[in-house]
Formats: sequence, C-alpha cells, structure tokens
Amino acid sequence: MAEASYDLVVIGGGVGGYAAAIRAAQLGMKAAVVERDKLGGTCLHRGCIPSKALLRTAEVLSTAREAAEYGVDTGPAALNLEQAMARKRRVVSQLHQGVEFLMKKHGVEVIPGVGRVMGPSIFSPQAGAVAVERDGDRMILTPRFLLIATGSRAKALPGLPFDGTRVISSDHALELSRLPASMLIVGAGAIGVEWASMMADFGVRVTLVEALAQVLPQEDEAVSRELARLLKKRGVRVMTRVRVLTETADVTEEGVAVDVVQEESGARERVAAEVVLVAVGREPVTDGLGLEATEVRVNRGAVVVDEHYRTAEPNIFAVGDVIGGLQLAHVAMHEGIHAVEVMAGRTPKPIDYTMMPRCTYSRPEVASVGLTEAEARSRGCEVVCGQFSFKANGKALVYGAPEGFVKVVADRDTDDVLGVHMIGPRVTDLIAEGALARVLNATPWEMAHTVHPHPTLAEALGEAALAVDGIAIHG
Repeated sequence: MAEASYDLVVIGGGVGGYAAAIRAAQLGMKAAVVERDKLGGTCLHRGCIPSKALLRTAEVLSTAREAAEYGVDTGPAALNLEQAMARKRRVVSQLHQGVEFLMKKHGVEVIPGVGRVMGPSIFSPQAGAVAVERDGDRMILTPRFLLIATGSRAKALPGLPFDGTRVISSDHALELSRLPASMLIVGAGAIGVEWASMMADFGVRVTLVEALAQVLPQEDEAVSRELARLLKKRGVRVMTRVRVLTETADVTEEGVAVDVVQEESGARERVAAEVVLVAVGREPVTDGLGLEATEVRVNRGAVVVDEHYRTAEPNIFAVGDVIGGLQLAHVAMHEGIHAVEVMAGRTPKPIDYTMMPRCTYSRPEVASVGLTEAEARSRGCEVVCGQFSFKANGKALVYGAPEGFVKVVADRDTDDVLGVHMIGPRVTDLIAEGALARVLNATPWEMAHTVHPHPTLAEALGEAALAVDGIAIHG
C-alpha cells in the first residue's frame, strides 16, 4: 500500500477544488487533488458549461427563426439535436483539457480514485489522512490540510424517483437523444427556468410549476414578475404557489401524470407530460466520505464550517456546494481560494455573500447582485430605486431584444448601492459592473457618472442609476 505526504489534499476536482489546489501551489504548497470522475466537476461536465452550450443553441435557433426581421432570407430553421449535443461535448472537452493543463502547469498532482477521510490512525495522529481506492488498489495520503470539495447532486422528489427516462434530472436532460413533445418542470429556480426557456425554444410544450410565490424566488420581485410574463408570452405555462402531489403520480411508458394543487384556492388539477424534469435544488455529497470517523459536523447533509471554511477538525476545511449556501461555481472558487489562504497563514476577510452575483441564462437573461428591494426594506433601509427599460436602449433595439430592464436599489440615507437587478439581453455579462459597484461601495451618482459608451447595453446601467435621483435622460 503506497503512502504520500502533502501540504494540501483536496477531495473533489470541481471548480472549488481545483482553484484551491492552484492557489495552494502558487503559495508554495505541495498539493494534490483526488477525483473519482473528471476534473471540472459538475459545473464543467453536468451543469454550467453543457447547459449553457445548449442554451446558446436555443438562442441561435430563435434568432434564425427571426432572421427575416433583420433582412436576412433563409430557409426554415430547424433544430439538429444530435449536432447540438456534439457541439456541447466539444466545448466541454476543450475546457476539460484546459483544466488538466492547469494542473500540470502548477505542479498539482491529480490522483484518480475514491477518497475517504480517515480518523486518527497510525498514519496520522489527527483526522484528515485520506484513503484512496481505485480498481482494487489503495493508497494513503497524509496532508497537513484537507479540503473537502465534493459538490452536490440533483435532489429527487420524495415519491417521484428519477428513472432517467420519464422522471429526469438536469443531468439526464443533458443527454437527451430526442426531444419530448411535452415537459413538466418542477421547480422554477435558475435550473428550472433555464430548461423551460430552452425547451420552449426547441418547440417542446412546457409547464413550469413552483411551490413559492414567484419564479426565481431569490430574485427581485419585479424581475421575477417580468420573467414570468415573458415566458408565458413564449407559450410556457407558468404556475406558482403550486404543490405537486407526488403520491398521485402515474408513470407509464407514454409519460407521467400527476396532481397539483393551488396552495391558496385548494384547486386541484391533473397535469400530464411526456417527461417530468425535477429541478427542486441540489443536495451536498457527503455520503461515503468517512466523516463519521472525525469531529466534522454535518447538518442536513451539508458540512458545517466557520467563516473561514474550517470544520470542527482544525486541519479540515470544506467549500462549495458541499457546505450549502450559494451553490454557484464562482462562489465555490472564491471560497476555495479563501480557505487555502487561511491555511497558508494569511488573514483574508470573510466573504460577503451580498457581493456575489447571481445569473440565470434563460431568454431573456437574469442577473443580480446584492439586496433585492424587499430584502433592503426588511433590513430597515430607507430604500429608493431607479429603473430603466431596455425598450429605450438603442443597442437593445438593434439586437432586437428590447424586453426587460435594469433596476438599482439604493439606500436614501447612506446613498450606497445596495443591489443591482437586471433582466434582458446579455445582462449576465453586464452584472460585473454592478458587482464592482458593490465592492467599491459606490453610490448611484458614481455609477451614473461612469461614462457608458453609446450605443451599448451597458448604458441602461447608467440610466438606471440616474433614475434613482429621478434624472434619467432617456427614461
């Protein structure tokens, strides 16, 4: 049985894990990543990248169908699903090779296999040694520090388990060999909304149901209301405040039928679809890790950590989806870097999650950072908002995408920008300016007097900031 020592061992080669390993190498630490599947994790192989590749296909298809509006004559546009899936795989493969290159460039050892955390043993007086198994072989890694970054998996609905055919997760959806005629999507968070938008563009009849009062429950109410309106305009049936009665589900070779009930009225309805996509969130992956042999605490499946991502074992840290919270790739990356800097003796400030941007890549896109108007009011802030419609933005009209708006939430007393919320074309790229405004503790005046070139979509940000003071030029 082989044994090796490191400064840092990371279990999980997703964004949080590999970014942490790279940062450790930059700080002079000997680092290794244990990965059971492929470097890049869920984001690269079953989440962010492949889904966005298919969303891009949906966008191109929609544009092609509207080509005549731009003075471009083409034949009837149609989806080639096989080609779209092949392109998705090429994009993923290229990025996967890039991550592998980064590991080699920084001298991070990648150890394939299943990692299990060990308690105090002959290998280490403290918990945190890692047993790695692969193809019957076993090796022991003894690090100074251990980072758990095992990510998350799609959560199933009790009583409606995944079968990969009629009841599917987003993982299964990414491997569809043919499009269903109809799809019921349970859960209208970012994943559910993105798939609803994509499938609608692909010509699938979509019903989107959400238990809470609005689609994208974490977003500003005005943004969610506008998105629901635009999805309905495109033929998506949107139902909110609806509970799915899984005990009534009837799964057959032809499809799925299930009762749903309106929470307010009690009205009950039978909904049928060829496929049900369950998008009710993701659960941390901690089973099989061996944490029961350590002092590491787990609460509702998530590893419990402090503000520096340290567990109850002082040498064991955890980041990313496995700790719950904001389950976003860029959040995991920053958490991983923060944890490693703490290991290296540095003193980074705890991450302020109101600085973390959130993006939904539907059509239209949604992006936000900071507090919603409701959140700001609930904290006792004297709120003032400015809003600017893309219908008054020249570049949005040129793009043929004038739907949506930018909303700036500010504190009247301090004049601080508390939040930026957007729905419209390319807003997932534009939100970086809002995130910078939050980091710099900017005021609406400073945002407004940052010169935004004309014609650009970014002008809408400047105009929304001016609107906070009621002086938008084009509003």
